[in-house]
Amino acid sequence: MLVPKLFTTLKFYNKEQFYKDISAGIIVGIVALPLAIAFGIASGVSPEKGLFTAVIAGFIISALGGSRVQIGGPTGAFIVIVYGIVQTYGLDGLMIATILAGIILIIMGLAKFGTLIKFIPLPLITGLPQVLQ
Repeated sequence: MLVPKLFTTLKFYNKEQFYKDISAGIIVGIVALPLAIAFGIASGVSPEKGLFTAVIAGFIISALGGSRVQIGGPTGAFIVIVYGIVQTYGLDGLMIATILAGIILIIMGLAKFGTLIKFIPLPLITGLPQVLQ
């Protein structure tokens, strides 16, 4: 059964861990929130949409993620993709593309397609974001 790490680690959570999490959250926020604003602007939407996306995605990643120290957020390579979708199909098209991408990821996770990554050469995985920029 798939159980998010949040639920398995709360049993051992204490005040010391809470203070460490608060300080880590502040540090990540200092970096991630301005970056989210910049990605929103670069993608062709308003800065607050970038902030909303980062905050909502951050909570979802934290609540449902598979690691207790996971940090998730947008990458620069997505700007090109998001900008193209917004320019061609508008914000409605971006929302539909996002929902479809989420559904595809859920299906791939349930089908355990993540194990196929071992068949993809490392230079392709690490080089792809550089090619998209």
